[in-house]
Amino acid sequence: MKSRGMDPVLSTVRLTVREAVHTLSSSEDGGCIFSTLGSLKRYLGETENPALPEEQEEFARIHFSTFLRCLVGKLSPDWLELLPDGQLEELWASFFLEGPADQAFLVLMEAIEGAASPSFRLMKMARLLARFLSAGRMAAVMEGQCRQQTEPAFSLLQETLLSKVVGLPDHLGNRLQRENLAGFFPQNYFPLLGEELLQALHVVVESLRGGLDCSVSFLSQVLGKACVHGRQKELLGVLVPRLTALTQGSCLWQRVCWRLVERVPDRAMEAVLTGLVEAASGPEVLSWLLGNLVMKSKKAQFVMTQKLLFLQYRYTTPVLRSLLGYLAMDSQRRPLLIQALKELLETWGSSSAIRRAPLAQQHYISKAILVCLAHLGEAELQDCRDELLASLMAGVQSHLDSSLPAVRRLGMIVAEVASAQIHPEGPPLRFQYEEDELTRELLALATPQPAADSPSEAGPPVAPVTAETTNEEMVSSGGPQAQPEGSDSELDSDDEFVPYDMSGDTELRSSKAPVYVRDCVEALTTSENWERWEATLRALEGLIFRSPAATQEVSVELAKVLLHLEEKTGVAGFEALRQRALVAVTVTDPVRVAEYLTTQFYALNYSLRQRMDILDVLTLAAQELSRPGRRQKPPQRGPPGPGPQPGSPATPAWQAVVEERIRSKTRRVSKGSAGQGPAADPNKFNSVAGYFFFPLIQLFDRPLVTFDLLGDDQLVLGRLVHTLGALMYLSVNTMVAVPMGKALLEFVWALRFHGDIYVRQGLLSAVSSVLLSVPAERLLADLPDELLEAQSWLADVAQKDPDEDCRTLAIKALLLLEKLRDKLLPPPPP
Repeated sequence: MKSRGMDPVLSTVRLTVREAVHTLSSSEDGGCIFSTLGSLKRYLGETENPALPEEQEEFARIHFSTFLRCLVGKLSPDWLELLPDGQLEELWASFFLEGPADQAFLVLMEAIEGAASPSFRLMKMARLLARFLSAGRMAAVMEGQCRQQTEPAFSLLQETLLSKVVGLPDHLGNRLQRENLAGFFPQNYFPLLGEELLQALHVVVESLRGGLDCSVSFLSQVLGKACVHGRQKELLGVLVPRLTALTQGSCLWQRVCWRLVERVPDRAMEAVLTGLVEAASGPEVLSWLLGNLVMKSKKAQFVMTQKLLFLQYRYTTPVLRSLLGYLAMDSQRRPLLIQALKELLETWGSSSAIRRAPLAQQHYISKAILVCLAHLGEAELQDCRDELLASLMAGVQSHLDSSLPAVRRLGMIVAEVASAQIHPEGPPLRFQYEEDELTRELLALATPQPAADSPSEAGPPVAPVTAETTNEEMVSSGGPQAQPEGSDSELDSDDEFVPYDMSGDTELRSSKAPVYVRDCVEALTTSENWERWEATLRALEGLIFRSPAATQEVSVELAKVLLHLEEKTGVAGFEALRQRALVAVTVTDPVRVAEYLTTQFYALNYSLRQRMDILDVLTLAAQELSRPGRRQKPPQRGPPGPGPQPGSPATPAWQAVVEERIRSKTRRVSKGSAGQGPAADPNKFNSVAGYFFFPLIQLFDRPLVTFDLLGDDQLVLGRLVHTLGALMYLSVNTMVAVPMGKALLEFVWALRFHGDIYVRQGLLSAVSSVLLSVPAERLLADLPDELLEAQSWLADVAQKDPDEDCRTLAIKALLLLEKLRDKLLPPPPP
């Protein structure tokens, strides 16, 4: 083998470079330096008389980096001014912009990191690097790494390049500080990097068409590292739209994109896939860009079928459609969709997940289930019907047992849609629930999108039949239908007659309401005349307020009748009428009725609905009693009282005008309120708060045969906690506020780790009620230990609780504690 040192060609190049370096180091003659640099340009192939290919290769491979470092070392203001008009500087910069891009880039980065800051050399090299990027030389850097090379040092060079290419904004930001250039900002650099990466892919595709071997491994590493650094939006925002257009009609481009993603390192696969799923405009685009990646890479399969469905829930509905639609588009990937549906339903039905998972995550999983069902056919669901139905039924029961209305509604919607898809020949499930934007979105997900993936082309979803819609349809269809315009009915109409105003008419009833409260008790319990029964119920609230003395004689009996009263005639607003009457009798005789209701709350043979009615009545009655200047009578709905006030609809127009002019012209020495204000009235809840509060909090931990607050009846427990917090809040400035606050904090401390979200929200609200109702001085004097325990618990909830509302409530309570401390403790001396 011939020695490399004896090769005359190599010796000539080495000698030329050595002489040029000596000239640059010693000469101060601008013309000589310019001539020396010009003679070396022939080794870059940029002159009329280029060097031989072997000489160019030897110069680039062995001497170019050394020569560039020599140029960097000579950089100074005096040296650049050896020739006028910037001739020397332009020739100096051309070696960095026209030579081998990878070596020029590394020398530039090395010079920037080694230069003093701030300095002339640092800023000059930074501006040259900016020209390097704007000239598209980063694409040349990546193109050079796409060629198959086998040198041992090649992998080390790629690692160094990878670090410098992706970390360029960080490196330049650290070195330049406030003098940083706009082109090095991450929001500007990474879109440029995306353009350069796309240009390198173009070169790869053209090389493959020409029969040359290329590798996209370095491009995959750049893509992965940039995404790991959190720059998916900037980089993929440029790449994905362009690659979508290129892969749509080219199998070669699709294969290159598949290879590009396949070669992404496992540690970066999650970041790349999440960015692609978010940036893709639909499942077709994902299929073009990824192919069957989930069948080839275990990491990709885990990310697409586990991480993005179960462990993360921040993605929008279109992103979820794209992800699951991608799994459904190919026959090889559809088994993964079926498996995902099984696991989604199993998680959705887990009682532990329902209690502990954030509501947003439960919404996300419910959406994923509905999207999966929209993509799967009856034949595919047939093989796993029993397993799916078992998970569905268990999940429905767990959702309906939840204390949160939103969770119960999720269970109803998913159960309706899933049961119709999984078991279409069986009896359909139908629930009654309020429809809102979220409900309509969930129902829309049950309808698969057309091939064009256009929401406008998809038909409206078939909403489940509810009692409300059915009644509306019956009402609309039961009356006479409007005749179409221009029909013969117009010939018989009497347009010249003005319709008589019947808006104030009332329905004539054969039975009259009782006029005594005692008669109401008898009418509600024994009357078989349903019209009289209904009239009694409607008039009862007014009678109670008009006859407080008579009401107190039968208050407990009347409360018992109302608590057990059942709807018999379909009275409109029955629940509201019954509740208002119960509140009225409780306000009229608060001590005895509150004792009765609180006793019955823990009694046997009551339904959960009745127990929650008791809590609602106690809260409303306490609110009414604590309101200053509360009314003694409800607004009259029957015969009118005194004459109408000026300006009312019944007052003639001329009279209203005259009275307004009189008021405006009259001068008064002291102008009070126009009407008589409410008379001063003490807080009636002050003397009875203990009768409402303490019986409710005493027996919560004693299970009954049909009632267990610490067991399955967590919905009632949540209502109880919220009720106690409301009673505490309404007890502000009362005599029993301090013992109530102490008892409530002990109650909260016993239940602070409860698994139900609704209960925890009530506990946190109760703490805030104590802080707002008990005087600050008494809090610190009587409850210091309780406050310290509550503060540590609140801080833990604010950081670690999975529910966002719980975290918010904990933060608000902590702020109240801070205000109390700042109010009572003197500020430290300056």
